Amino acid sequence: MLNSILIALDCSPDSDSVLKALDSLRISAKTKSVLCHIFPPDNEDLPDPDRPHRFASERYKQAKKQLESYQKQIPNSEIEIIGGEPVEEILRLANIYQTDLIILGTRGLKGVERILQDSVSGQVVAEAPCSVLVVHPDQEQKRVG
Repeated sequence: MLNSILIALDCSPDSDSVLKALDSLRISAKTKSVLCHIFPPDNEDLPDPDRPHRFASERYKQAKKQLESYQKQIPNSEIEIIGGEPVEEILRLANIYQTDLIILGTRGLKGVERILQDSVSGQVVAEAPCSVLVVHPDQEQKRVG
């Protein structure tokens, strides 16, 4: 049984594919799901640390709104919106929540393009402390881990 799942979403249209993959899993009502979105460290969309209740951009508000709509579909879930390097933050959250599974999408890069553009999903698979489900944008699912 899965006790905790980390679902990394970039709030693009491909995020729907990730949630569809979640639907295909048999998840107990007791399974805790963490929906996360990570803004790169140099992104101006993060909350202003000097004014924690005022957010820096409309994109942050949109990401939060989208995650909240996903949260309504997933029982026993919570939201994490943070800034940092995506791979590091996904792995950090997986350790904090002691997740049994990480679910994330991929941009579908192949070959040299994947190497040159640093595949977040590839790095997460290589370094994750648990199993990883990588969902391709064409909704073909590949279980890794």
